[in-house]
Amino acid sequence: MAKITYIEHSGTEHVIEVAPGLSVMEGAVKNMVPGIDADCGGACACATCHVYVDGAWRDKTGEKNDMEETMLEFAEEVKDESRLSCQIEVTDALDGLVVRMPESQH
Repeated sequence: MAKITYIEHSGTEHVIEVAPGLSVMEGAVKNMVPGIDADCGGACACATCHVYVDGAWRDKTGEKNDMEETMLEFAEEVKDESRLSCQIEVTDALDGLVVRMPESQH
């Protein structure tokens, strides 16, 4: 299990253990973390699971693919550290990952 810290825009933190093989989005949804809506259920067909990946973890979460880049065009407040949490697969190497949510997913 990897411990992932989800930080709401308000600063509220949720430290969740997520099983390898799930996505960061699935870990949030299964544990009812507010701020990740996941309207498409993880199909990379929306941007409502938008997160900011802490700089120390960007190399470990992989590269954005073309579909993710396209979907991020629909997100608000996109930054260099923006990712869709449905596209980040949890591995043991992500133990300690920190992601922050934007103010809004819509």
